[in-house]
Amino acid sequence: MRPTSPLAYHLIRRVQAMKAGGPEVLAINDLPIADIKLKPTEVLIRASYAGVNFIDTYYRTGLYKKTPEQGGGANEGFPLGIGEEGSGAIVQVGTDIGRNDWLNKRVAYFKNMSGSYASFVVADVSQVFPLPEKVNDRFGAAILLQGCTAHYLTHDSYPVNKGDVVLVHAAAGGTGLLIGQMAKHRGARLVIGVCGGQEKANLAREVGKCDIVIDYKDPAVGPNWHEAVRKACPEGVNVVYDGVGASTFQGSLQSLRPRGYMITFGNASGAVPPFSPLELTKLGSLYIQRPSLNSYMLTREESEARIAEVMNLVQKGIVSIAIGGIYKLDDVEKCHRDLEGRQTIGKLLINCQE
Repeated sequence: MRPTSPLAYHLIRRVQAMKAGGPEVLAINDLPIADIKLKPTEVLIRASYAGVNFIDTYYRTGLYKKTPEQGGGANEGFPLGIGEEGSGAIVQVGTDIGRNDWLNKRVAYFKNMSGSYASFVVADVSQVFPLPEKVNDRFGAAILLQGCTAHYLTHDSYPVNKGDVVLVHAAAGGTGLLIGQMAKHRGARLVIGVCGGQEKANLAREVGKCDIVIDYKDPAVGPNWHEAVRKACPEGVNVVYDGVGASTFQGSLQSLRPRGYMITFGNASGAVPPFSPLELTKLGSLYIQRPSLNSYMLTREESEARIAEVMNLVQKGIVSIAIGGIYKLDDVEKCHRDLEGRQTIGKLLINCQE
């Protein structure tokens, strides 16, 4: 994308959640571009695409909160800019930032910004990363959050070892597809994916590298998907990567072998309810972790190293990205309804200039 001076635009179109609630609380509010006053370490980016992630719905509903410094409003976080990642080109820089180093650069960015569902985005330069030439704007917006999430899950939360058996929930979603690919790259003997519907099952096999796919929408499987896991792997799996949450938690525990690892990293079906640690003993001295990406990208150096590894996997063709849909800014409510209704596959993007 060729950078365009912000002075050529009068208004920034940005999506905000006006209050906590469903997709209907999302609204496009215009901001005069002349009102943007960059802090010394901030940059103004003409956005190409915004990545859509399930965490966006957590902020919209109020499950997660942001301070005004993180892009939240003064009234319990609302109105709140929505979106945690995107790509574009830098068109203006703060006084502490070298113009020659950053101006006109194509970049990807995530976390602690004004909201990425917008035609222009203000972000601190510490959360902005140059895009390699071979990674286009679409992939740049699609890979950061979910790519780094899949990376820390398979490399750090539970480092997949050669010969492991891995279970992935939402195996046809943006993160699930990447977990499957990275697990196979690290030497997993068997990747078992759980998802709903034939189209998703096919994608989990073809892109997500799942050796076995369990379709919970199949009447022969239904809510007893964990029995199908045990049939495929009677001894149980080494690790479960579960971004679904409440509805899959117990079945995931029952799918693990003794001393297996339960990595519960998302709440797509709601938060996991409280449970007694004694249950972990009964099921074979299990391990459990509830991680977050922030804990695995604590410093700029750690972030750069992880992003570089993810980008390298993409450029080498080891990891591919399945973009399942691109929405316009005006269609953001539909985008969130589709996402929460499990009507989507792969990675969702928003075209910030349409």
